[in-house]
Amino acid sequence: MTRTPSPGAHSLDATEDDEPKFKPLTREQAQQLRQDSPSISVWAVLVGQLLAGLLAAGVAWGFTGKSQVALSVMYGAMAVVIPGAIFARGLTSKVASINAGSAVAGFFLWEMVKIGLTIAMLFAAPRWIENLSWPAMLAGLIVTMKVVWVVLWLKSARRPGH
Repeated sequence: MTRTPSPGAHSLDATEDDEPKFKPLTREQAQQLRQDSPSISVWAVLVGQLLAGLLAAGVAWGFTGKSQVALSVMYGAMAVVIPGAIFARGLTSKVASINAGSAVAGFFLWEMVKIGLTIAMLFAAPRWIENLSWPAMLAGLIVTMKVVWVVLWLKSARRPGH
């Protein structure tokens, strides 16, 4: 009994005449792609996160009237922004861009530093913030982490032709 391949199935005995699956971009195509989809600065994301943390702290203060709740929200935001800024600084250093291997190693190193610092800040929160509100701190942390999507959306909304 012989099996016939289903429609759309790839044959295992492809010939050398087949067109490659990956075609590098020409210089003009790459320039057009960069123009159509510009990259966003990690610093712009961090500024957006900081602003979101400040806004969330202001809203928390407005709703509760308690400065400790606002401080807890802001501390949660800082537990994202400060490690993120250190991570960004580490990735943009000259050492991280020597070659591809050092870039990958640098990414993992700085990501571990970021995670470790975030965890350390969360553990230290009760010592630094008197009458810490854990739910408020976690709300600040979550809002600040999720604002990345808002920054990306705003960046894409400002592109010409969209």
